[in-house]
Amino acid sequence: MRVECRLDQPPALPSSFKELWQGPDKGLIGCWLRGIEKASQDPDLAAKAKADELPVLAWKGGVEKRLKTGFKLGSLNYLATWQGLRGENLNIDLEAEVDLRCSRTGMLVTFTPSLERLMTADDSGE
Repeated sequence: MRVECRLDQPPALPSSFKELWQGPDKGLIGCWLRGIEKASQDPDLAAKAKADELPVLAWKGGVEKRLKTGFKLGSLNYLATWQGLRGENLNIDLEAEVDLRCSRTGMLVTFTPSLERLMTADDSGE
């Protein structure tokens, strides 16, 4: 299933916690809307995201420094927030992984829908 929203027609947030986080989009629309909001609050952060950096955000996937492994996992929630921060339409496949490379650190981040992979990943890779 693909979750898509247009920047020029953002939906309203659901009123209940259950609808927001346990609905068919698994909270990605809420994360994307938060990214849009964050961009207006922190233009420097938005500029970093637009420059293909993967800054540290509330969700797993941001890169503070390069790890020895050169690789880490990130959540689709991060990816949705990042797309909003960049001023992009939301466009995420709930069943696919997406690889992005941070322009600042060169780290490769694989954004995965697998909570099991995220929970068992060792990103300490110093």
